Amino acid sequence: MYAVIKTGGKQYKVSEGDLLKVEKLDGAVGDTVELSEVLMVGGEKVSIGTPLVPSASVVGKIVEQGKGKKILVFKSKRRKDSRKLRGHRQPRTILRIEKINA
Repeated sequence: MYAVIKTGGKQYKVSEGDLLKVEKLDGAVGDTVELSEVLMVGGEKVSIGTPLVPSASVVGKIVEQGKGKKILVFKSKRRKDSRKLRGHRQPRTILRIEKINA
C-alpha cells in the first residue's frame, strides 16, 4: 500500500517503512506525527481525493531534526567592487512512515 501526501508545499509518494526528508515539523525526536493531507491512497483499491481523501491519514515517527546541506548564495555587481556571500541551511525533519490509514 502506498499514499501520496502533501506537506511543506511539496508532494511525496510514501509507503510503510520509508524514510522521508520533509520541511521542518514541530516535535521532538521520537514523537509521532499524523499527516492528514492525503491526496491519494493506492494498493488493491485506488482512492483519489478531490483534492483530499476523506478520513485518510499517514502516521510517521520523527527520527531526526536537523538542517540540510549548506547552499552558498553569491551576489555581485559588475564593475562596482560589490560582492556578497551568504550561506543557508534549510531546517528539515526526517520521518519514518509507520502506518497508512485509508
